[in-house]
Amino acid sequence: MSLLLGVDTGGTYTDAVLIRDEKTVLASAKALTTRHDLAEGIGTAVGRVLARAGVAAAKVSMASLSTTLATNALVEGQGGRVALIYIGFRDRDLETHGLRVALKGDPVLVCAGGHDHAGAEAAPLDLQALHDFLETQGQNVSAFAVASQFATRNPAHETRAAALIEVQTGRPVSASHQLSAKLNGPKRAMTALLNARLVGMIDRLIGRASDTLEALGITAPMMVVRGDGALISAAQARARPIETILSGPAASLVGARWLTGAEFALVSDIGGTTTDVALLKDGRPAIDPAGAQVGPYRTMVEAVAMRTTGLGGDSAVAMVSGGLAAAVTLGPRRVLPVSLLGREAPEVVHGALDAALRSTTPGEHDACFVRAVQGQSAEGLTAREAGLLDRIGPDVHPLGAILRARLEVGALNRLVERGLVQLGGVTPSDASHVLGSLAAWDSEAAAKALSLLARRRTGAGTILAKSAQQMAEMIVAQLTHQTALALLETAFAQDTPDFGLPAADLARHVLMQRGLAGHRGLIRLDTGLDVPVVGLGASAPTYYPAVGRAVGAQMILPDHAGVANAIGAVVGRVTMRRAGTVTCPAEGKYRVHLPAGPTDYADRDTALDALEVQLRGEAEAEAAAAGAAEIEVSVSREIKLTGVEAREVFVEAVITVEAAGRPRVAVG
Repeated sequence: MSLLLGVDTGGTYTDAVLIRDEKTVLASAKALTTRHDLAEGIGTAVGRVLARAGVAAAKVSMASLSTTLATNALVEGQGGRVALIYIGFRDRDLETHGLRVALKGDPVLVCAGGHDHAGAEAAPLDLQALHDFLETQGQNVSAFAVASQFATRNPAHETRAAALIEVQTGRPVSASHQLSAKLNGPKRAMTALLNARLVGMIDRLIGRASDTLEALGITAPMMVVRGDGALISAAQARARPIETILSGPAASLVGARWLTGAEFALVSDIGGTTTDVALLKDGRPAIDPAGAQVGPYRTMVEAVAMRTTGLGGDSAVAMVSGGLAAAVTLGPRRVLPVSLLGREAPEVVHGALDAALRSTTPGEHDACFVRAVQGQSAEGLTAREAGLLDRIGPDVHPLGAILRARLEVGALNRLVERGLVQLGGVTPSDASHVLGSLAAWDSEAAAKALSLLARRRTGAGTILAKSAQQMAEMIVAQLTHQTALALLETAFAQDTPDFGLPAADLARHVLMQRGLAGHRGLIRLDTGLDVPVVGLGASAPTYYPAVGRAVGAQMILPDHAGVANAIGAVVGRVTMRRAGTVTCPAEGKYRVHLPAGPTDYADRDTALDALEVQLRGEAEAEAAAAGAAEIEVSVSREIKLTGVEAREVFVEAVITVEAAGRPRVAVG
């Protein structure tokens, strides 16, 4: 018998599940995600599931972790302070693919170097400029990203720069050629930058999770879910954390398929921070050919074609400002629900809420709270930011008691983006407490907070809602509406033929919305989804029946939907892909682009075979290192030819090798 332990760390809850022989769910459990130290929540959830299943920790054959940490960090703009080394490019290239925006003021060095499309050196690497940059910035960042022009054709300059950085600073380095074999330097630079930003965060999570499992008596190897649903070893995830973006959503797709057997369906997974929507087609999640996009960032990471929206049970609720009608909007920022803070710090929270309710006029920061996250890296803070962080400390405070000047609002936002501070406020989870569909935390605090929000004034001078109950109904209705839009956008993006407008515009189009409402007049309009929807997440039974009605689709809410991510974490396969290119820089010369540098051959087939042997060895070695057993290898060759004077001429070839197998487990 094999016992598989799946763990998923979500924005609000950490889930654990035990599966016997890949067939039967023995037990599941939940614990609050502990953002200051995710391992605490992991330990609690795992301890509970072992107790419920009545099995000893030593009997666990394999443990696997899926996490929304990387996804949430990118959606919320969080992560460590990093530096980008941009070799062979120009300053204006930083504007491409939003690199300048993604840097958010973090240091960058644009220096000479790089290669041409054939892998020949375009200019010498300016090591002196890099040395000088490291002297001033080396200790002010948590990690470095290195991207060199045409590094996938010759990575020599990235390799030399990374070596110097490691020697001079000791900081981790993300080299773009190690993350993608595709061309497009700015996009590879974006991928390396985001990887560097996540390194410290994911390393701490995996390290602490591993220590926690060992302390519980679990000695089985630990795996991590990659963004395409495949499994990798913990060591591989630590080195390439960017590959874990969409880890949680990918695991939910694998779990949805295992739970329902669905062949063709939209899967919508609502968590605390995000709602993730993707398509199952022929029983498999579709892979995004353009690379994973999370929030505003498009990467070169191979991952499921997933639309991730900053919408969840803990999304911040805000009044739509400037409008005459009473309306609210949700997200994309996640905040701590007032009902949760009311349970953790009742005197502070109720004292602040009661004082605000006694006031005759609404305050700007009513029902808003703040606390610092302990144990986080805090390099590069300004004096104002550092002072504000010290003032906040580990305790919960009313936001209005912390902010002493308007200038501190910007500093507070930067601390939130860095993951150093958490804000508290009204969320859909609070609305559910008021409506009675959720009773996990402090319903009285939720009711007080919604009463404060309800008395805010619209542009017409009327109050937003007449009661906390009405306010809660408005919030849940808005969550239903925004979830329906996310489903429609995904469907339009995946549908064929192309309708000629962006998916977001089509989802919101007046004809689409009138058709959903069943318009009848001289024109009859009927619109809706033509595939079922699998609803996942702990709050799916609460919110998703209304969502199904809103989009006119069958809503499938399977048993164990609340732990689908944890289930998907242990029923997937280890899959490693390696891709490489053969080019033809001159007639009769076939160049194989390898990590060690380009190698030329006089014969095309010899070059292709040499590349395949190299890639096969790398893929099989990576799969074995991840713990795969009975590895199967598949190879595809894409050869591009062109016609010249009635004969076919070789342009280039791309070879992709895939090595896959189930993780090796100990049988008890």
